Amino acid sequence: MSVYSMTGFALVSAGPAPENGAANDSSARSASSLSVEIRSVNSRFLDIAFRLPDELRTAEPALRDLLTTALRRGKVELRAGLGRGGESGLPEPTPELLHQLARIESTVLGWNRQAQPLSVNDILHWCRSAPASAPADEALLEMTRRCIKELKAARAREGAKLADSLLQRVHTLRELAAKAAPLVGAVVKRQQERFVERWNDALAQVGGAGTVPADAVRERALGEAAAYALRIDVAEELSRLEAHLSGIERLLKAGGEVGKRLEFLIQELQREANTLGSKSAATELSAISVEMKVAVEQMREQVQNIE
Repeated sequence: MSVYSMTGFALVSAGPAPENGAANDSSARSASSLSVEIRSVNSRFLDIAFRLPDELRTAEPALRDLLTTALRRGKVELRAGLGRGGESGLPEPTPELLHQLARIESTVLGWNRQAQPLSVNDILHWCRSAPASAPADEALLEMTRRCIKELKAARAREGAKLADSLLQRVHTLRELAAKAAPLVGAVVKRQQERFVERWNDALAQVGGAGTVPADAVRERALGEAAAYALRIDVAEELSRLEAHLSGIERLLKAGGEVGKRLEFLIQELQREANTLGSKSAATELSAISVEMKVAVEQMREQVQNIE
């Protein structure tokens, strides 16, 4: 299953109306003037907004059902355009609507002799404000299905790039962890030597260098070094770090709706990197901690875009 980004764009416009007699059909004219555009960006939940002309407002519940069925997260905006009269931008009266207006005009004139007949401008106004027909709604829904399919394809392509980038960061963090593990032993050994030197210097200053056996000095230094090693030991943090990295790899390979679970693992990675930094007793470990935090922050920004 693919990993989907929440960022995507898709646009579907109807082709020209058929020429073999279908140009007189109202549904063909409606379909030929429709366009559907869907944009989506990242969001914690599914947030849908519509930008529809008044003629297509009746289709909004059906459009919402299509989007909620296909998408799970993201701020989604659907725009639909309903062209009129081809390239002229004028409404194109249908025979059905003209007959209906003629009947209404005849009824009004029959009841009120002083009423004025409909002008061309009046007819165009009523054609412009007339609600969309059922065939037009069906065409809109079909185009929306196509647009959603293209949107999901775009989100899948973007999601694949995000997954590759995250896997590269996972590899980087593993390399940094591999560098950090042996440094702890080297730091403890250096600190042990420093303890011995400090004990010898302290005994020399008080004149007790000859009265205290060298083995006792070394034993005390080893005890201090052991306590120091416990304070700076990061084996547990590195073990949890590896577990979280393996979890991220499993989620990316499984695909689907993994964004929220990835966000949790990224928080845990950030915690382990911070703990590693707080235990750093050498510039080398501090530098590794900083690089880890940078890599985790980059992963966090990318995960925010995953569905």
